[in-house]
Amino acid sequence: MEKTRDAVMVSLEAGWSDVGSWAALHAASPADEAGNVARGDVLVEDSSGCYLYSESRLVAAVGLRDHVVVETKDAVLVAPKERVQDVKKVVARLKELGRYEHSLHREVHRPWGSYDGIENGERFQVKNLRVKPGASLSLQMHHHRAEHWIVVSGTARITRGDEVFLLEENQSTYIPIGVKHRIENPGKIPLSIIEVQSGSYLGEDDIVRLEDRYGREGGGG
Repeated sequence: MEKTRDAVMVSLEAGWSDVGSWAALHAASPADEAGNVARGDVLVEDSSGCYLYSESRLVAAVGLRDHVVVETKDAVLVAPKERVQDVKKVVARLKELGRYEHSLHREVHRPWGSYDGIENGERFQVKNLRVKPGASLSLQMHHHRAEHWIVVSGTARITRGDEVFLLEENQSTYIPIGVKHRIENPGKIPLSIIEVQSGSYLGEDDIVRLEDRYGREGGGG
């Protein structure tokens, strides 16, 4: 729009907010009698004027005044409403410390669906893969990790080496290091798979794509 030559301007008197901060979102949302806005699994006791957001677990607030509390799968933010813009300083500190939270998220979206990093430790990682109906991961292999797949819901068409077979709920399979593999969802409902990775290196760049319907190259699922 900034560069178009085919625009018309019309004068309008109206309120405007770009809802560019958590405090602005609080002001634009319906509040309870104490001025609190609560979203998700939230319990509030003796608090007022707060914005409280929970994405993945219970958030309990006691005795807060004019605070913002935001819980996501990645992190928890707690700040007075008048200081929420200082979250930029927190992001700068994360970069200085070399932490991943400023650029990576636990839940990652892909053309075929998404994956949620549930747990990780030395030489292992657990993810929940959600594959959209009719979608397919790339045909790929890994040099440093093996994978176990357990179907939680839906039906999966699995390519493992030269084999192609179906897995139903509560069925599983094992993908050894160096074996080409792929997950497809041939059904009409979303496919949910628990993936357990194990090996000496578990980075997303240890993916060799052999085929990909979305035209992607390199690593990334």
